[in-house]
Amino acid sequence: MIHYALRCEAGHEFDGWFKDSATFEKTAAKGLLECPFCASTRVTRALMTPAIAGGRRDEPSPQPPAAPPPAAPEKAVAGPIPPALYAALARLRAEIERTCEYVGSAFAEEARRIHEGEAERRGIYGEATPEEAEALREEGIEVQSIPWVPRTDG
Repeated sequence: MIHYALRCEAGHEFDGWFKDSATFEKTAAKGLLECPFCASTRVTRALMTPAIAGGRRDEPSPQPPAAPPPAAPEKAVAGPIPPALYAALARLRAEIERTCEYVGSAFAEEARRIHEGEAERRGIYGEATPEEAEALREEGIEVQSIPWVPRTDG
């Protein structure tokens, strides 16, 4: 599977997973890709940053929370999540849990350790306050907040 950041003609950005690059090209050429925001079928690949590969999983990591902490009020979205977006977020959660290590509330500390070369480079996820996330960004450490929808497996 290959992950692409995608962009529609209106400039909306979203993610997609494909068997390989040829599958993406064929699907896009047939107009079968659709923007979840505006339903445009004119979709291209967007510029992506490289991902940090998952590390060794010798020791079991703590279980992630069922739901994330509440979003900052200025970033909250009212209303239900559209079904296509909800499904994409559920797939994203499953992929993150499959390939990354859950570090809980130690996220900011561990992200710094990885950035400074004090810990093995690997994908991690966990919780950070908005202030911790902003401090990481100011230090040049890329972090993302993702809406954490319930697992699809119950």
